[in-house]
Amino acid sequence: MDRRLVKDRLERERARLEEMRASLLGDMPRAEDTPVQGADPELSSVDQHPADPGSETFEREKDLAIPESLGAQLVEIDRAEGRIAAGTYGTCEACGRPIGEARLEAKPAARYCVEDQARAERDGRAAAQ
Repeated sequence: MDRRLVKDRLERERARLEEMRASLLGDMPRAEDTPVQGADPELSSVDQHPADPGSETFEREKDLAIPESLGAQLVEIDRAEGRIAAGTYGTCEACGRPIGEARLEAKPAARYCVEDQARAERDGRAAAQ
């Protein structure tokens, strides 16, 4: 496996993830722009559906979870670069067999072969990778 090609692939993935994360964080409302709970600008909340605050909470949690997930993926890119330096990149951490080129193309920071990734997800031991 060509190390330069792998590093380029990881750098492209890093740039893509960082761009997505920056875009999402840039679109998020700042704390000072978020109304204080209970400080409803409307005189009456009668015409609001009772689930509206729950929907708003869900959306806010989603807005926070996506950049966090992207950050975790960036950490995986760092770890993949460490595996390159150690000479273990492209080797499944569970079984020691080579990870398929197609999988590495789709998921440059993959730690497991397809079979072991599926097993880990079934067993609930690993986050989707």
